[in-house]
Amino acid sequence: MANFFIDRPVFAWVLAIITMLAGVLAIRGLPVQQYPQIAPPTISINATYPGASAETVENAVTQIIEQRLTGIDNLRYFQSSSSDGAMSISLTFEPEADPDIAQVQTQNKVQGAVTQLPQEVQQMGVTVTKSNESFLLVVGLYSESNQMTQDEISDYLVTNFRDPISRINGVGNVRIFGEQHAMRVWLDPAKLYSFDMTPLDVQSAIQVQNTDISAGQLGGMPALDGQMINATIQAQSRLQTVEDFENIVLRVNENGSQVRIKDVAKVEIGAASYDGIVRYKRKPASGMAVMLATGANALETAKLVKDRVEELSSLLPSDLKVVYPYDTTPFVKLSIKSVIQTLLEAIVLVFCVMYLFLQNFRATLIPTIAVPVVLLGTFTILSLFGFTINTLTMFAMVLAIGLLVDDAIVVVENVERVMEEDKLPPKEATKKSMGQITGALVGIAAVLSTVFIPMAFFSGSAGGIYRQFSITIVSAMALSVAVALILSPSLCATLLKTTHHNENRFFFGWFNRNFNKARDGYQKTASYMAQRIARFFIIYLALIGVIVFMFNRLPSSFLPDEDQGSMFTMISAPAGSTAQRTLESVEQVEDFFLDGTDAVDHLFTVVGFSFAGSAQNAAFGFVGLKDWAERDESQSVFALAGQAMGAFSQIKDASAFAFFPPPIRELGNASGFDLQLVDRAGVGHETLMNARNQLLGMAAQSEVLTGVRPNGLSDVPQYKINID
Repeated sequence: MANFFIDRPVFAWVLAIITMLAGVLAIRGLPVQQYPQIAPPTISINATYPGASAETVENAVTQIIEQRLTGIDNLRYFQSSSSDGAMSISLTFEPEADPDIAQVQTQNKVQGAVTQLPQEVQQMGVTVTKSNESFLLVVGLYSESNQMTQDEISDYLVTNFRDPISRINGVGNVRIFGEQHAMRVWLDPAKLYSFDMTPLDVQSAIQVQNTDISAGQLGGMPALDGQMINATIQAQSRLQTVEDFENIVLRVNENGSQVRIKDVAKVEIGAASYDGIVRYKRKPASGMAVMLATGANALETAKLVKDRVEELSSLLPSDLKVVYPYDTTPFVKLSIKSVIQTLLEAIVLVFCVMYLFLQNFRATLIPTIAVPVVLLGTFTILSLFGFTINTLTMFAMVLAIGLLVDDAIVVVENVERVMEEDKLPPKEATKKSMGQITGALVGIAAVLSTVFIPMAFFSGSAGGIYRQFSITIVSAMALSVAVALILSPSLCATLLKTTHHNENRFFFGWFNRNFNKARDGYQKTASYMAQRIARFFIIYLALIGVIVFMFNRLPSSFLPDEDQGSMFTMISAPAGSTAQRTLESVEQVEDFFLDGTDAVDHLFTVVGFSFAGSAQNAAFGFVGLKDWAERDESQSVFALAGQAMGAFSQIKDASAFAFFPPPIRELGNASGFDLQLVDRAGVGHETLMNARNQLLGMAAQSEVLTGVRPNGLSDVPQYKINID
């Protein structure tokens, strides 16, 4: 095969150019992400039950839906969470499951349970979304000069941003931090009692009178003889103003007098809920967390979201500003940029090393040309396999650079040897050389491939990570052999000339003399060791023992934690605390991050929400750090988390934890691991909570665990009313 291309160098160049063009086109279409997609598909079920306690939601909604989640293909497990007024169920499927099919099957199962749910839940709706639980980014609005209240900001965000953002391709779900405006009816119990009425009477009247009515048509078919006009009749639609709601009739007395809502209640426009307090740098704010759809590309989706936000921002009031309190994409871009920079540096270093030893520019040029051909061709293979440009595939290319030029160097060195020993012209020397080394080149590629191919068959998350790495490096090896058999011989036949190395000129002469001295020293050392095999074999075994000992002592982990430029803070006030009481502890957290350190750029806090659950005694903070170039090692996210935990220990009325995002965002919201207790014996909730508290106490005393915290909220006080 080599002789065919040696005689047809133009054909070899055409194949190389086609390979490079295909690679360029593949790069334009390949998605970019930090790591390969390894998280299994997840489906989320969410429902709202206004005014219900967590126990009521668990019994009346969560358990009803859970009982229906049977017979779903490839379902691995599901976990649910019930809180006051809301519930969520997260279903995790096998990696090979189709997310679309999983969503359809889950939707069908949920639909069968809807009729058994309370009427209020049915009216609010049960949503089934194909999204991850972790956040891709958070879009925030805040009042720069405090001219707008949080309720006004939240209503603006919900009205103008929620629907356009949630419809973007790649967005699985959105979560609003804040509430939109609603018509609030504040009942006066004394006045209700005086009119012998109950809150249910008011609720029924609002439902009946605040509705759209189909009033029919005038002159609709079949019409009376002589009817000459056809028109649609419009009746009163839904109520719009405070006055409309105040005038809702609750009862008509026998004497013709009427009891209206304004007689028993105060009506005003307010927030749908007052459980949350949202602040950005201590200023009133609102936010929207964007969750990625299963299988969607993070960078592409984030770009679409930001473009849409920028478009909508042109209509913002002058006092409202858009911020991104939490964004996972800058670190991903920086990681990919760093790997690409390393790739370019490796190419330059490989060229310099080859020129240093070959000492012939023409000979150095041949393996150098092989580098872009092989790398661009590898991108084509990545596209064919449906892979992405990520840190692992790029790292595989960095590693492959040193290996792929070996084949071309072998070709060049052997051709030069044949030219020098047999005194043949370049073309004839190349043909003779390729007859000698073709089998060796194929054998080298086969041996190297057998080292990396088994990694492609790893199972689980490790397989998802290393599969793309393995295929990438093996593809590069295969292409390097193809280039060594097709393009490199053609280049040798046309570029190489009968020349002599510059053995005694300037730098090369000095380098060759010192290299020869080092070679002679190595030969003497090897000869000395060969004469004392037993002694050095014992040293060799001792070194192996030291390596095994050190290997066993090294800590192991899935992926190392990294400074991603952001961190989280979770605050838990005593059970039953109000939002205002929780805010006092949040303010102490704000004091540390905004005034106690120079490493923080911004802080976005939400009272009423945390990864542990939603309640007035829970709060969460998204901490954005300054750019990496503006921080030193003492201001890294790891150092800052330690400093924060020291400062948080001074907070007396709440417990606060500082932690950072995990290396792979799809696998959770925080680094570390979760441990769950399951009541398989049915011992009851109280016993389960006691066991949890005992486990937390034992874990807190461990020397190998840090940041131990409950992954849920404590039970809150409840008053039970027995109605007479």
